[in-house]
Amino acid sequence: MILTEGLVPGYVARKRQTAELQHLLDQVTTSSDRPGRAVLIRGRRRVGKSRLVEEFVRAARLPHVYFTAAGRSVRDDLEAFARDVAESTLPGAELFAGDAPSSWDNAFRLLTAALPPDGPSIVVLDELPYVTAADGGFEGVLQRYFDRELSRRPVLLVGIGSDLAMMEALNDYDRPFHQRATEMVVPPLSPAEVGRMLGLSSGDAFDAYLVSGGLPLICRDWGQGQDLWAYLERALGHATSSLLVSAERSLAAEFPGDVQARRVLEAIGQGQRRFTDIGARAGDLTATSLTRSLDVLRTKRLVQAERPLSLRSSTDTRYRIDDPYLLFWLRFLAPHLAEIERGRGDRVLRQIRDEWTRWRGRAIEPVVRESVARMPHSELRAPSHKPLAVGGYWNRTHSVEVDLVLADKEPVAKRLYGVGSIKWTGKPFGPRELAELVAHRSQVPGASDGAALVVVSRSGADDRVREAGAVVIGPEELLAQWD
Repeated sequence: MILTEGLVPGYVARKRQTAELQHLLDQVTTSSDRPGRAVLIRGRRRVGKSRLVEEFVRAARLPHVYFTAAGRSVRDDLEAFARDVAESTLPGAELFAGDAPSSWDNAFRLLTAALPPDGPSIVVLDELPYVTAADGGFEGVLQRYFDRELSRRPVLLVGIGSDLAMMEALNDYDRPFHQRATEMVVPPLSPAEVGRMLGLSSGDAFDAYLVSGGLPLICRDWGQGQDLWAYLERALGHATSSLLVSAERSLAAEFPGDVQARRVLEAIGQGQRRFTDIGARAGDLTATSLTRSLDVLRTKRLVQAERPLSLRSSTDTRYRIDDPYLLFWLRFLAPHLAEIERGRGDRVLRQIRDEWTRWRGRAIEPVVRESVARMPHSELRAPSHKPLAVGGYWNRTHSVEVDLVLADKEPVAKRLYGVGSIKWTGKPFGPRELAELVAHRSQVPGASDGAALVVVSRSGADDRVREAGAVVIGPEELLAQWD
C-alpha cells in the first residue's frame, strides 16, 4: 500500500516516486535473507527530493533518523550526525548522547547498534555529495557497513543529493558502492503536472512551466487558475518570493567559489549561445578558461551542448541552459534584483511583457522537441519500429535555422524523417511560414522533398497548411505526451 494518507496540505505528491520507495520498504519488511535495501535519489536543487523523503518517512511511522550534511568539515558533519541520531526515534538513540564519533567508521558502528534489533527502520543521509567530498574514505566505510551490517538488517538506507554527476558516480562500477543501491531521479514537475496543479489551459501550462521550471515551491505559490501576468505582478512585488530567491540559493550552493563558471552561466542566460560570444560576454575569457567553465556547467547538468542534426557531421556547437526557470531568472530577474528590492517590480514586469513573445519563442524550443520525441512515431510519419531523434539544424552562418529535425539517430543521422517549424505566438501558422519551411527543408543536408513537414503552433494553423499535407501539432497534443 502506498503511504499517502495524512500528507501535509500543500505538499505536491510524487506518486510514482512514493510507490518506488514503498516497494523498497516492502522488500525490507518481507525479505528474510539480507532484507536491507539502499536507494540513491538525485534531482535538481529545490525540486522536492527532501520533501518527498520527509513525507514518506513521516507516513511510514517507523523508527528513523534523518541526517542532513551542511557541506563544511568532516568534524562538523559528524557532530551534526550525532545530534540527529540522538534526537531520532531509533531505539538506541541514546548511544549518541555523548561526544560525537571521531570518524565515520565509529559513527556507523554506533548507528548499527542504535537500530531496532527486530523491526524495520529508515536511515536518511541527505546532501550525500557534501559528505563524500569532505571525506574521501566515506564511500568505502558506507560500502563496508552496508555489506556487513545494514544489508543484513531490515533497514532502508536513503541517500539524497543535488549534485547530479556525483550522485550518478556513486553507483559507478569503479566506486565502492557499485550495484548496492537502486537509483531514483526526482524530476521537476512536467508541463502536464504544472497545468493540472494550476488549473491552466494547455498553452498557459507551457507558459507557467517556462517560468517555474516545474519547481513545486514556485507552483505552490502560483495560485490555482491564476494567469501568468497576475502571478508575475504578485511575485515581483515581494523580494522574498520563491520565484526570486530559489535560483540564487541554488546557484550559491552550486558555485560557492567558482565566480568564473557563474559568469559564463549568466552570459548564456543573457542569450549568448556560441563559444566566442559567450567568452566575450563573460569577460573576454581565454579559450582554456571558457572550456573549463563550460565543462563544469555541463557536468552539473546546468548547460547542454547541441550540434545541428542532419546527415552531415558538424562541429558548430551551441550552448543552452537546460532549466527553463533558471533561464527565465537569468534573463529577466537576476539583473534587476536591486530594483525589485526597492519596490519597482513594476518596471521589471513591463520589460518582461515587452520581450515575452520573442523570448518565449526561443525558450519553448527544447520543451517542444522533448514533447515531439515522446509522440507516437506514426503521428509524425516516422517508422514506428525505429528510434527517433529530435533536434534542430543551423548552418555555420546561422542564415538557415530549422526548429525541428526528425531523424533515426543523432548527432549524425543516416536518414531524416521530417523537418519542422515552431510558431509559439497568438497567430496561426500560415502559408507564408509554410513556404519558408519548405525552402529551409531543401537546405538541410539529407532532407529530401519526401521528408514530412511538421508544424508546431500555439495558435493552430491555417486550413491551407493542413491541405498541403503538413503535420500540425498544437499545445494540447504536446501536453498529452507528458501524462
